[in-house]
Amino acid sequence: MSLELFDLSGKRALITGSSQGIGFALAKGLAGAGAEIVVNGRDITKLSGAAKTLRDFGATVFELPFDVTDHEMTRTAIDGFEAEIGQIDILVNNAGMQHRGPLEEFPQAAFEALLQTNIASVYHVGQAAGRHMIKRGAGKIVNICSVQTALARPGIAPYTMTKGAVANLTKGMATDWAKYGVQCNGLAPGYFDTPLNAALVNDPEFSAWLKKRTPAGRWGNVEELVGACVFLSSAASSFVNGTTLYVDGGITACL
Repeated sequence: MSLELFDLSGKRALITGSSQGIGFALAKGLAGAGAEIVVNGRDITKLSGAAKTLRDFGATVFELPFDVTDHEMTRTAIDGFEAEIGQIDILVNNAGMQHRGPLEEFPQAAFEALLQTNIASVYHVGQAAGRHMIKRGAGKIVNICSVQTALARPGIAPYTMTKGAVANLTKGMATDWAKYGVQCNGLAPGYFDTPLNAALVNDPEFSAWLKKRTPAGRWGNVEELVGACVFLSSAASSFVNGTTLYVDGGITACL
């Protein structure tokens, strides 16, 4: 009986930035829990490839390409999908980017891109999907945060800022929308082997440091994020709102 709380059959989930990495892994994981999947990205070729892989896995998949940093495009895409195909029950705001460099020399263009991709997109997509969830009196929003929501390290101060903002925006969403039956929570990965972290994964010195710094002693595998995402997307988390769940091998728990 308890397992039924995690069953996503009959639900439809939109995962932004889902053509690769964490977004793709979460799309596959939610599909495995029974959800229909709406994949999103700007690169239509990559998106179609991801959709095909998910369909081969047995998932029901819809492709919804739009730029999450464009407010009007985002609203038009989501409103159109809701009107023409059906409701979006679960939103995973995953799209994000990274840029590394010393704060005193950080390029302004990169700073602005981080703001738009990592923060504004959560607002744009969250608002567009949230309006429909509010009308229905139900919905799940999972915003992908980071271990850098709680911690900082050299060379990524603007990225750290954006992920802290996502956690606080998540609290704001929960505060405004919980009364409508919408649960909004954050999921904060630690260090995972993804394309975004390729430079670090391929750096022997950094990998050695990370293994010593993380109690689990290793990089995370993206599939290890699925259980937490299914929990936050399902009836199992019906009274969980405004929190950030860290999946980080213990790195935020220790010095």
